[in-house]
Amino acid sequence: MRNHSRVTRRMGLKTALAATISVPLSSTALSPAPASADESLSGPLEVMSFNLRFASTAEPNSWNVRRPVMRELLRREGPHLVGTQEGLYQQVRDIESDLGPQYDWIGTGRAGGSRDEFMAIFYDTHRLAPREYDHFWLSDTPNVVGSNTWGGGSIRMVTWVRFRDLLDGDREFYFLNTHLDNASQYARARAATLTTQRIAGLNRSLPLVVTGDFNVAAHKNPVYDTMLGAGLVDTWDTAAERSKLYATFHGYKPLTPDGDRIDWILATPGVRTHRASINTFARNGQFPSDHLPVQASLSLG
Repeated sequence: MRNHSRVTRRMGLKTALAATISVPLSSTALSPAPASADESLSGPLEVMSFNLRFASTAEPNSWNVRRPVMRELLRREGPHLVGTQEGLYQQVRDIESDLGPQYDWIGTGRAGGSRDEFMAIFYDTHRLAPREYDHFWLSDTPNVVGSNTWGGGSIRMVTWVRFRDLLDGDREFYFLNTHLDNASQYARARAATLTTQRIAGLNRSLPLVVTGDFNVAAHKNPVYDTMLGAGLVDTWDTAAERSKLYATFHGYKPLTPDGDRIDWILATPGVRTHRASINTFARNGQFPSDHLPVQASLSLG
């Protein structure tokens, strides 16, 4: 496993981030015993993509106000996997605490260590065990932490993990999470191309799921065409059942029915999508983020 990147996890987290050092993923420490035969049929894998909106003290919609709503949403839904975007270090730690001890996470700041936003991946340890992970940066120097060479407004990156599904016959799959640039179409296009190249270098016999805020509308941008051209499918389109469609970015304003989906869950064609949904949960008019979480119930094959 490549070990150039700085990684954060709950186990060993404090020392890893305090020193911003590289910590190898220990498959021995992280992998529970194989699931018993009677656990092999566990139901669909519940996946969520969620731009958290970075933690801010500014009102309205400060993190202090939004956090209880975020906690309630995540506990109600109980996803097995959440690909998050924009979370700052303490915000990610807050979510870790709110989800409870059953969950763990992998990620690193865009600028390395605890600095800048995270593409953190949260996972239910009762269902999933990480086997391998890495990060790469969306630039001409993808192995250089914090690199940004395409004129994007911010550093952008991908975090990926190869998981073992403990309750699905130890089936393995890849999970990638990203957040493309909001300012530059050129940077987004280059990022999509690099991401698909990296996907092509993975073990293509394994299923693969991609979550992210792509900052462009599905079906309306070459970035979408590039991702699907790499052999991926849009789980919203392939789902046997769907919720009502809303624009996934709302900016704390009234929701837009039949609006643009800029947050996607993509997968390899063998992955079956039972249901896709855009979650509009709010409490007393307060949304947990300026994006709506996108969810998919998946069978890997």
